[in-house]
Amino acid sequence: MTDVLLTVGTRKGLFIGRRRGGTWEFDGPHFNAQAIYSIAIDTRRENPRLLVGGDSAHWGPSVFHSDDLGVTWVEPKQPAVKFPQFTEASLERVWQLHPAGPEAPDVVYAGTEPAALFRSEDGGESFELVRPLWEHPTRSEWVPGGGGEGLHTILTDPRDAQAVTVAVSTAGVFRTKDGGASWAPSNKGVSAVFLPDPNPEFGQCVHKVTRDAADPDRLYLQNHWGVFRSDDSGDSWTDIGAGLPSDFGFAAAAHPHRGETAYIFPINADADRVPAERRCRVFRTSDAGRTWEPLSTGLPQGAHYGTVLRDALCTDDADPAGVYFGNRNGEVFASADDGDTWQQLLSHLPDVLCVRAAVIG
Repeated sequence: MTDVLLTVGTRKGLFIGRRRGGTWEFDGPHFNAQAIYSIAIDTRRENPRLLVGGDSAHWGPSVFHSDDLGVTWVEPKQPAVKFPQFTEASLERVWQLHPAGPEAPDVVYAGTEPAALFRSEDGGESFELVRPLWEHPTRSEWVPGGGGEGLHTILTDPRDAQAVTVAVSTAGVFRTKDGGASWAPSNKGVSAVFLPDPNPEFGQCVHKVTRDAADPDRLYLQNHWGVFRSDDSGDSWTDIGAGLPSDFGFAAAAHPHRGETAYIFPINADADRVPAERRCRVFRTSDAGRTWEPLSTGLPQGAHYGTVLRDALCTDDADPAGVYFGNRNGEVFASADDGDTWQQLLSHLPDVLCVRAAVIG
């Protein structure tokens, strides 16, 4: 089997797993007692770089990096992500770290709370505020979601380094086509059932967006009530939630190679945040959301209460694909066959906040 690196960010540290052949070995916690809200595995380099957004209750948030798969870590002497003084804002946490594509080999983006986008041109060692999004004319009307006002999703277009899509809770999806100089809301068709106008231009509580492997114009979106697909890079969205036990949830991930294939983990309701029908199941579509199938072979079969958060479901780039998720019960599960069968890798961890995996070696 392919060698895979699996990183698990929890409320009290980072755990790193390595699969060699068919055997997993884990170590940790790294950053003991820090909440790890974001992880990136940058495989554009000869030696993959790990980037971690940690949050210490004593020292505050920071971004660390490692070029030896977590053996040693570097924290910049100056804060990597810092709000300029004119913003009168301070960093609460780093929700997302996203390496851009190979056409921009040293560019890394960071999404933060308060909701802002930062851009690095040195591999994630220092970042600058993308000011036009911070100064967007709708910003004064953005309202924090239940978990805060976070920019939690960043997608770069593999065809165009100037095209970037972000999602903010609870402002919705915004896109730029000119490298961040201008931004437009991208929410047509995404509902906001909690607002007087359920179809606003912005203000949706988008939980996660992911991009199809074969068609870069196709996006999948998990909303605060509603699962949607766009076939035009986000110009418009179509509801694809039919056939799911619940269309509420946080996580969404696309298959790394197979088009029209994506995964979500439905949650019962916003007022009942446990797995849909209290059953531990990942749902997969293989036809761009026209139908969904539950994947549960090897997962717990009894009543289950482990909520999967927005960045706690991911795929690697193996073939067949590895699929991974962690939950607030401190359990981590993995599939090495596109999600058809599962095994439990870890248990009794602190709350799992995020997971990231990549083929290495």
